[in-house]
Amino acid sequence: SYVEPMAMAAARIHFQSNVLIFMIIFLLIPFRNLAIAIAAAKSSNSGRGTGFSIDLIHRDSPNSPLYKPHETPFERYNNNIFLRTLSRLNSLNMSPATYFYPNNVVQSNVSTANGEYVMKFSIGTPPLLDIYGIVDTGSDLMWVQCLPCVQCYKQVKPIYNPASSSSYKELSCQSEQCHLLDTVSCSSQQLCNYTYGYADSSLTKGVLATERITFGNSNNFFDNVVFGCGHNNTGVFNENEMGLVGLGRTRLSLASQILSQLGANKFSYCLVPFHTDPSITSKMFFGNGSEVSGGGVVSTSLVSKEDKTYYFVTLEGISVGNLSNSSKLIPYYNSSGAISKGNMFIDTGAPPTLLPKDFYNRLEEQVRNAIKLTPYQDPRLGSQLCYKTPSMAGIAPILTAHFDGGAKVPLIHTSTFIPPPVEGVFCFAMQPIDGDVGIFGNFAQSDLFIGYDFDSQMVSFKPTDCTKQ
Repeated sequence: SYVEPMAMAAARIHFQSNVLIFMIIFLLIPFRNLAIAIAAAKSSNSGRGTGFSIDLIHRDSPNSPLYKPHETPFERYNNNIFLRTLSRLNSLNMSPATYFYPNNVVQSNVSTANGEYVMKFSIGTPPLLDIYGIVDTGSDLMWVQCLPCVQCYKQVKPIYNPASSSSYKELSCQSEQCHLLDTVSCSSQQLCNYTYGYADSSLTKGVLATERITFGNSNNFFDNVVFGCGHNNTGVFNENEMGLVGLGRTRLSLASQILSQLGANKFSYCLVPFHTDPSITSKMFFGNGSEVSGGGVVSTSLVSKEDKTYYFVTLEGISVGNLSNSSKLIPYYNSSGAISKGNMFIDTGAPPTLLPKDFYNRLEEQVRNAIKLTPYQDPRLGSQLCYKTPSMAGIAPILTAHFDGGAKVPLIHTSTFIPPPVEGVFCFAMQPIDGDVGIFGNFAQSDLFIGYDFDSQMVSFKPTDCTKQ
């Protein structure tokens, strides 16, 4: 029943070389595990208005199904880190003019690039097999490889067979869900065929369908989840990857679909610092219980832009030094000398925070002035700002991100200086890029309880010890 729709064009993106070096170095060190396990949940049939939490496990952790235990950090770089990093950089540095295909479909990069975290879930009725899907906040469509395969990449685990599931249902061209994607076409059987492309020219093609998705145990399921049943999937995929889980802002994303069934339009997460013991995982919360509340909470508005997928916010500037004392605020001006609305988006898939070149240079100058050490030079580290010291505690200044609406988010030294694989060295976890749009990366998000409320269109921050969540 599958008919290939039209092909899609790839975007071209240009990044500074020092950003590439930075992300390559830091992606060499495993984060936390990224398979998703349910901490507490109820059935979607009886649990509307409830919520649940999951563990986020980083793809390069020893506990990740994508981890290769016999590789050294530098072998990991040689075998795949470079490609992942370059592809991720491409997706994050799109200028506003190149975010889209001609028909305004967002181009994020494919799973191997956006794969900071993996989600484990079961699909079908009865639950047919466990799926390990790459979590991507920069896209919306959830898809898995499906039989029969017109052209599938090599996959170690069994490929999902929809014919074996009693809850699988293909969507027609007339269905409302079919119109949530622009890149669809009708088969001769009037089924909703899709093509979904990524910035590195990778594609998934197949049929839009609905299915039962189960987390953890058979009582925690969600029915009629729209997903792409991918019969033709080409690109830079890992043989242990079985698909991709889109967690963007549109109605098509898995986050939006889960929240609509829970009856609470909010989710949150708390990322542990990357040097944390691997047995301690990051957490993500959906529905009731995901609220970020209590003392120390600050909030800012989500900004709607032409690109509907990303979580855009407005950063007014970053101050260097304790706010109770004298601190230097560096305003986030665009190329026209003004502060643009929606000048940054929050991304769990990008390790460093990426800032427009002029803004970054002014910020780095103030950080250098505040640290009474001589910067450390090493050809392996490129041009990034680094210091040779046992710890940055008491050395690095507190940085405060000033968001629209008066939200001041403190960034402590474990979020702003990260140790690369060079002993006794710490490097600044922010880097310059071309263009006016920045990215608030996952290093800066660590030890912050961050919540998204789709009803109020707000994002909230609360300094938190995420190891205790």
